[in-house]
Amino acid sequence: MSTRRLVPRPDPALLVLCSLAGGDKHGYALMKDVEEFSGLTMGPGTVFGCLARLEERGLVEALEAEDRRHPYHLTAEGAAVLKTQLSELERVTAAGSSRLRATRRHRLDGRAGSPA
Repeated sequence: MSTRRLVPRPDPALLVLCSLAGGDKHGYALMKDVEEFSGLTMGPGTVFGCLARLEERGLVEALEAEDRRHPYHLTAEGAAVLKTQLSELERVTAAGSSRLRATRRHRLDGRAGSPA
């Protein structure tokens, strides 16, 4: 059976918003957090490009620099967007999981009734 992905990996913006929902972080801490909770590695170019786009949309804001580190904060609008995105993903995941369980039960029930 092929293990190729059917759908693309989560969008970097979603990963960044999820990370910042756990608290303010600078770029390097954000990269490490994303890797911990998702198992995916994001490079600096991806993270900082994503942060710039999210900041332009008002979903995150840069905080005052601490030493050389520039932390970012999830805005109220960013939290609302994240909540909506996660709700959509949860609906699809729940439906898919439920249907997969039903398919497995159906297959097991069908085998149980057939002669060996």
